[in-house]
Amino acid sequence: QVQQVESGGGLVQPGGSLRLSCAASRNIFTRHAMAWYRQAPGEQRELVAAITSSTTYADSVKGRFTISRDNAKNTVYLQMNSLKPEDTARYYCNTVPPIEAYWGQGTQVIVSS
Repeated sequence: QVQQVESGGGLVQPGGSLRLSCAASRNIFTRHAMAWYRQAPGEQRELVAAITSSTTYADSVKGRFTISRDNAKNTVYLQMNSLKPEDTARYYCNTVPPIEAYWGQGTQVIVSS
């Protein structure tokens, strides 16, 4: 059963920005740390950014991406700036560590000119 819904992806030119949103169930949101993951074609899924009492980022996105959460809306965001072609992937939100049953459909991000 999918417990969260990702949105906000799309096609953007290099250097552009996107803001992803993840609407999670309150039960998940209040009990777990949350993170954004991504998977590019032919590659393994990787953690991009996580938010607990602090935030952590993959080296490849540090200084460009910002994860945040709105507790009132049970929503996690990923602000992505200075996007690069190598950021092209399907982006997912899940708990930290991820729970298999909670993987949703994700949202596709394509960075291309």
